[in-house]
Amino acid sequence: MMSQWLDWAKRLQALAQAGLTFTKDEFDRERYVELQQIATEMFERQSDLALDEVTKLTHVDGYPTPKLDVRGVVFRDDAILLVKERSDGLWTLPGGFCEVGLSPAQNIIKEIEEEAGFHVVPVRLLALFDMHHHDHPPLSQHYYKLFIECELIGGEAQVSHETSEVAFFTREHLPPLSTARNTQEQLYMCFEARWQKDWITLFD
Repeated sequence: MMSQWLDWAKRLQALAQAGLTFTKDEFDRERYVELQQIATEMFERQSDLALDEVTKLTHVDGYPTPKLDVRGVVFRDDAILLVKERSDGLWTLPGGFCEVGLSPAQNIIKEIEEEAGFHVVPVRLLALFDMHHHDHPPLSQHYYKLFIECELIGGEAQVSHETSEVAFFTREHLPPLSTARNTQEQLYMCFEARWQKDWITLFD
C-alpha cells in the first residue's frame, strides 16, 4: 500500500510540475504549487525522509520526465563486475545517471573507469527497463535503466569516493545487492545474455 501511495504522489507531482511549466495563468500557478506541496507531504508521510529532504528529491525544473540510469555489464570469463557502494554498503553494476552532453556509451565508459578503474568498450544494449516494472524499492522519482554490455580492454580494479570495493562474481556467488540500482533478476538476465550472440534487447 505504501508503494501505491508513493506512485500516486509521484504522478501528482509530475502533473503539477507540467502545469507549472506551461501555464500562463497566475491563479492556475497557485493551484499547481499547492498540488506540489500536497504531493511532497504525501512523500514525507509515506517515507522515512524529513520534509526538507523530500522537497529536494521531488523538486524538478521544467517538464518532468523519467531520469536515465545507465549500468555497465562487464564480464571476465564467467564472472560479472560489481562495485560496493559506500552509501549503503551493498553491491551493484557500475553506473549512474547519464550526464548532459555525453552519449549513453560515453557515460558508461566514464562511470566504469571512475567507479571501478577499468577501461571498456561498449558493445551492445542488453535491456532498457522501467524501474516501475521491476522489483526495486519505492523511490521518489521515475527512472529508466539501460544495461550496456562492455568489453574489458584494460585498467585495474580501483575504488573511488563512491565505491569501497571492486570485484568479479559468478552467478552462483552474488553478494548482497543494492536493489535500488539493480535486482538479482536483472543480473541473472546479464548472465543469460553473456554467451548469446543473437541476444534481442529487452525493454519495459
